Amino acid sequence: MIDWNAVDTVLLDMDGTLLDLHFDNYFWLTHLPQRYAEFHGLALPDAQHELGQLIASHEGTLQWYCLDYWSDLVRMDIPALKREIQHKIQTRPHAETFLRFLKDMRKKVILATNSHRKGLALKLEVTKIDRWLDLVVSSHDYRYPKEAQEFWRCLAQAENIDPSRTLFIDDNVTVLRTAQTFGLRYLVCINQPDSQKPAQRSGEFIDVIDFDELIPSQAVHSPESP
Repeated sequence: MIDWNAVDTVLLDMDGTLLDLHFDNYFWLTHLPQRYAEFHGLALPDAQHELGQLIASHEGTLQWYCLDYWSDLVRMDIPALKREIQHKIQTRPHAETFLRFLKDMRKKVILATNSHRKGLALKLEVTKIDRWLDLVVSSHDYRYPKEAQEFWRCLAQAENIDPSRTLFIDDNVTVLRTAQTFGLRYLVCINQPDSQKPAQRSGEFIDVIDFDELIPSQAVHSPESP
């Protein structure tokens, strides 16, 4: 599926790609509504309705991903609430095996995430996946979400990325389409970002469930690899 000799840079999403999206889904759909109802003295259905409307109205924007913004909006400490369920933060199947493979192949590996730096810090603290990465980039660094062309222009310029020799892996079809418009050559869609939900193929990109599908069966490291 991928000509690894034609790839210099690998861009990886975090939530739903390297990490199980179940943590985030559980936080926003279960844990936060419960704590929000308790804090504001609401019935749980009312809390779910209020938060559901707020989430829907901000989806895809930089504010949607900003934990400081949400803390102000709901008048609660969102990073602290996330720590209450940090035991649910897990890497996805074969994620670290794939990261080791990329290191063996001497690829430049960049985490490109919409995650706010405070949430990002918690997840890296728990999983320690950053030990396999050359660089960690949050869309908040550039003030544009990955859904915007401006994010990709900023990233490509800052890191001297050649789109024609770049692989990008994400579970968000909208983000993948934006990257495709920008000109990234290889685009892979994770079909089961949440381990508690069924897989769904995109039908548009290279579709995989687990990272082992991307590792050649006879992967051999060559000292001459770029």
